[in-house]
Amino acid sequence: MDAIAERKAVLRHEARARRDALPVAERIEASFTMAERVAGALRFDAGTVISAYLPIGSEVDPRPLMALLADRRARLAVPAIVAGELEFRELLRDAPLEPQGFGTHAPGAGAAVLQPAILFVPLLAFDRSGARLGYGRGFYDRAIARLSDIHPDLRTLGLAFAAQEVDEVPTGPHDRRLDLVITESEAQGPSAAAFPTRPAR
Repeated sequence: MDAIAERKAVLRHEARARRDALPVAERIEASFTMAERVAGALRFDAGTVISAYLPIGSEVDPRPLMALLADRRARLAVPAIVAGELEFRELLRDAPLEPQGFGTHAPGAGAAVLQPAILFVPLLAFDRSGARLGYGRGFYDRAIARLSDIHPDLRTLGLAFAAQEVDEVPTGPHDRRLDLVITESEAQGPSAAAFPTRPAR
C-alpha cells in the first residue's frame, strides 16, 4: 500500500467513526438544515436533471432536499451500479427500488437513464479545497469525469456533517475535487463565495 492509500485508509476509518458517533437526532436535524439552505440557494432551470443518492448508514440524508428540488421542478435521478460504474436512473414517486449492493438501492433497469447536470455526492471526509474522500472504489470520480464531458458546466456538491472535515485529504491524479461541500454550518470549496450560508427567503 502506498503512502496516499495508507493515509486515506486511516482517514476513512476516523471520519466514519466520527460520523457514526453523531446522535441520530442531530443527523436528522442537520440533514433538514442542509436541505433548506441548498434548496433556497441553488439556481437551476425547470427540468434540470439533478442526481442525489439514497443514504446508507450515517450519511447525510438528501431526501428532504430532493423533495424540495422536485417542488421546484427538477428532474431527479439516483445512481445504480451497472458493470462497476454508476448509471443515473430517474427517480419517480412510488417507483420500486432494487438493492444495488453496498447497502443502497436504486430504480430498476426499466427506469430512464439520465445525465445529471448537478450532482450531489456522498463522502466520508473532505477539506476546505473541495477534496473529497469517498469509499475507495472510485465510482464518483469516474462518473464526474464522464459527466464533465457531457456537461462542461457540471456542478458537483458534497453533503457532509461538519464533523467529517479534515485538514487535508490526500489526492491522486484521478481524484476529483468538488465545487462545494455543504455542511449544517457552512459551504466550503472553490465555489463557496457564491453560495449563501443561509437559506434564501
